Amino acid sequence: MKPIRTLSPEELQSELEALGEPRFRARQIYEWLWKKGAASFDDMTNLAKPLRERLKEHFSINKAVIEAEQRSSDGTLKYAFRLSGGQQVEGVLIPTPKRVTACVSSQAGCSLDCRFCATGFLDLKHNLLAYEIYDQIFEMSRRAEQEYDRALTNVVYMGMGEPLLNYRNVMESIRMVTSTDGMGWSPQRITVSTAGIAKMIRKLGDDDVKFEFALSLHAANDEKRSKMMSINESNSLDALKEALIYFYEKTRTRVTYEYCIFKDVNDSLEDARELAAFTRIIPSKVNVIEYNSVKDSGFENTSRTRMDAFIRYLEDQGVIVNVRRSRGKDVDGACGQLALKNWA
Repeated sequence: MKPIRTLSPEELQSELEALGEPRFRARQIYEWLWKKGAASFDDMTNLAKPLRERLKEHFSINKAVIEAEQRSSDGTLKYAFRLSGGQQVEGVLIPTPKRVTACVSSQAGCSLDCRFCATGFLDLKHNLLAYEIYDQIFEMSRRAEQEYDRALTNVVYMGMGEPLLNYRNVMESIRMVTSTDGMGWSPQRITVSTAGIAKMIRKLGDDDVKFEFALSLHAANDEKRSKMMSINESNSLDALKEALIYFYEKTRTRVTYEYCIFKDVNDSLEDARELAAFTRIIPSKVNVIEYNSVKDSGFENTSRTRMDAFIRYLEDQGVIVNVRRSRGKDVDGACGQLALKNWA
């Protein structure tokens, strides 16, 4: 059966005409699929039963569904989503005093092998389709209302996988989240994070994207970064600099550098100096992230003293710095910990 959510409104109209149905039915069905998040054709109660039966015969919805959840002591919720093809991915709902953020996955597993990231120890199983990414956002938006009595405020593409290696589906999912046919969000509420694929950063610029953009940097030194992230061997800091300048000239979007700080690896004042120099190429800010332990990674979080000195140096150099504290660590839901483990 044809996955109905791969069809545009116009394509859906044509399919319905072939079934002998009026074109206006497409608008009703489209609204059920995207705005109301229908999981089955039986949910579409304003359609006649014979039509619903025909839809079942010809199409599938293939909803990604929440299969299990884990609740952190800090209120963070981690969800296991089961995809129609049988693969599983994780999403995280993170409440703070000012925001409720959904962290979504773009791939089941990952093709990269960043040494500090639990997902990097998994093989790539599946590039998520646009509607599978959308489902994570839609369902966690519902859960935010149910669990916290607050609306979802932000989405970050920072879960499992490398978003820019699933470019078409990521972009289509964002189009639907921001479309009036979907959730109607402002793109400024969405952040896409990459480990650093220079040619795809340039493509973001060519596509004049309006969402927020983050680069997982973690070192402004090629030798150190390559040891942590093998992607740096084919996407050096010089290549990333050129791509970032191109991106900024096209979009005028300030870039966020994600910097996970590791004990005796990238936490010295020399590391801070290199980072400060890198940030000057375009308008930017830095998120310094506490490292969350990953088994067999060989990395540890730095001390509070060294982190404070690192941040103080950056601020003295005029760098805008935010500190991201660990959330959901006790359920392996914090940054870098998503690895499909400890589910009952």
